[in-house]
Amino acid sequence: MMGRTRTRAGVAGTLALAVSVALLTGCSSQAPSPSRPPAPTSAASPSATLAPAPAPTYAPDGTAQANKAYFDSINQALITANNSVTGKSIIDSLVAAGFDKSKMQLTPDKTSINVNADSVLFSVRIGDSCLLGQHSGAEYVSSVQKALQSGACLIGQTRPIDW
Repeated sequence: MMGRTRTRAGVAGTLALAVSVALLTGCSSQAPSPSRPPAPTSAASPSATLAPAPAPTYAPDGTAQANKAYFDSINQALITANNSVTGKSIIDSLVAAGFDKSKMQLTPDKTSINVNADSVLFSVRIGDSCLLGQHSGAEYVSSVQKALQSGACLIGQTRPIDW
């Protein structure tokens, strides 16, 4: 019985190896290219029938996560349209898009020695979460994070948004 089990296992292993080799050989051999393209199918391709995704919109009663796509679209459009984006222009753009200026924070555009900052961080607090954005040169990144225990979104020195 033991010999028979080994034989069946050996045959199964040999068969599996033979099938694998046949499949690999089939994949590596050069098949002749068809002389004419395949006939079109009656079903339309999925990409042809999909409508473009709707532009994100602001949800005043929504969460930070629900508004992230809109936040990103506003910031990316501003950065794409303007080579010299400032913290003020970011805040003004977000306010024009419907975000509450009183819930925003912004880091300075200039360092303590009056040189342009490498990056500007900005935030909008929505409920107990924050939309965080960072602009550095032509690069933009964002995330949604829990608000700090203090209620703020950014740690460190921020500048007054007093315009």
